[in-house]
Amino acid sequence: MDYDIHDLSRKTKVVIMVSRFGHCLNDLLYRSRIGALPVEIVAVISNHLDYQKQVVNEDIPFHHIRVTPETKPEAEAAILQVVRDTGAELVVLARYMQVLSDRLCQEMSGRIINIHHSFLPSFKGANPYKQAYERGVRLIGATAHYVTADLDEGPIIEQDTIRVTHAQSAMDYVSLGRDVESQVLARAIHAHIHHRVFLNGNRTVVFPASPGEHVSERMG
Repeated sequence: MDYDIHDLSRKTKVVIMVSRFGHCLNDLLYRSRIGALPVEIVAVISNHLDYQKQVVNEDIPFHHIRVTPETKPEAEAAILQVVRDTGAELVVLARYMQVLSDRLCQEMSGRIINIHHSFLPSFKGANPYKQAYERGVRLIGATAHYVTADLDEGPIIEQDTIRVTHAQSAMDYVSLGRDVESQVLARAIHAHIHHRVFLNGNRTVVFPASPGEHVSERMG
C-alpha cells in the first residue's frame, strides 16, 4: 500500500491562469482572502493585461506571458518557470483560453484543474451560452476536471447545473453560467487541496468533505 501524510494546516501553493473572463479569478481571490479556500495564491499568469492592476493590488505577483502560435513553446517554458520558482503545487485554469501542449499536460499531470463552461461539452467554441440559448436548453452547468492532452476530456472532479427557462435571455444564461462555474471550480479546488480526489484511470474517486470542511457556495 502506498500512502501520504499531509499537514492540512499548511496552505497549498496555487498558480492561477486567466485570460479575459475574470469571474473565476475574482471568486478565488476573494475566497482565499477571507479564508474560505485555504490556498496561497503565489502567482497569477495571463496572456492579457486586463487583471494586472487588480492582482498586484492584492500583493500577488502578476506575470504577463503573451502566447502566439510562433511563441507557444517559449511561453510554456516561461509558465513552467513560474511554477517551479514559486513552488506551486497546483495550477488552476480560471477560464484561461489557451490550449496547453501535450508536454505541459504530461509534466503537470494531476496538478492542473480546468473549468469547462458546460455540464457536458455540447457547446464548444465561442459563445457557448448563446448556443445553449438558441437551442432552448433547460439546464446549463459547468464541469471542473483535471487537464490532459485530450481537450476538455480529463478526469472530472466536480459538476453542477442550474435550471433556466424560455423567459430568460442569453445574457441571463451568461450570468447564471458564470456563477455556476465559480462555484464548481472552487469546490473542485477544495476537494483537491484536502486530498479527497484520487485518480482512477480516466475517472476520479472523490471522497466527501469532513464536518466543517465544506466550502461556502456563495460568497455574498
